[in-house]
Amino acid sequence: MKDTVPGIDYCFDDPQLLNEALTHRSAGSSNNERLEFLGDSILNFVTAARLFERYPDASEGDLSRMRARLVRGSTLAEIASALDLGRHILLGGGEKKSGGFRRNSILADGFEALLGAIFLDGGFAACREVIVSRIDPLIDRLPHVDELKDAKTRLQEWLQARGFQLPRYSLVREEGADHAKVFFVSCELEDVGAAAEASGASRRKAEQAAAARMLDQLQPPTKDEQAGI
Repeated sequence: MKDTVPGIDYCFDDPQLLNEALTHRSAGSSNNERLEFLGDSILNFVTAARLFERYPDASEGDLSRMRARLVRGSTLAEIASALDLGRHILLGGGEKKSGGFRRNSILADGFEALLGAIFLDGGFAACREVIVSRIDPLIDRLPHVDELKDAKTRLQEWLQARGFQLPRYSLVREEGADHAKVFFVSCELEDVGAAAEASGASRRKAEQAAAARMLDQLQPPTKDEQAGI
């Protein structure tokens, strides 16, 4: 007996593996968490190998940033949505009522579990083929690697390229209840004489937002700067 994976050109010899991959933990103790763990590892490896092959001159840092973009939860959820995977995932009553079949985390986990199940059922080559068919088009659409760097990294590189001191981030204040706190952070550049403030749901997110706001303030380098004068 064989079962077909929804939206993927692969048939299972063991349909129980497919059922397990599509069973969320809210539906019972026999669920897809272990398969998700396995699929996540294989997905990271195959994606890293494809990037290594296709970008022979990229640095380790650039490869890591590209891989992070490709295997992040929102990207995997998009892949799962394109497969209409949510419609096939077995959920507990509470998750079903709350629309869990549309939740990014459940979709992403389901896709990783599916990969784990394919690996166990058909081996590495079959699993790799499925991953490459979904990841390669996303690699083709990756933005320039500089755009993949977070705002704090880009700001730091901008400053270092000009011999300026690194930015100073300070927590200005916190607002809201403990379960919904908002953090306000300032980013100050002593050498430039500029400051920017932004907020976020965590201090880390607020710092990133402040760095992004600071980058928006900074002017493009002058001709002298470009010439290294």
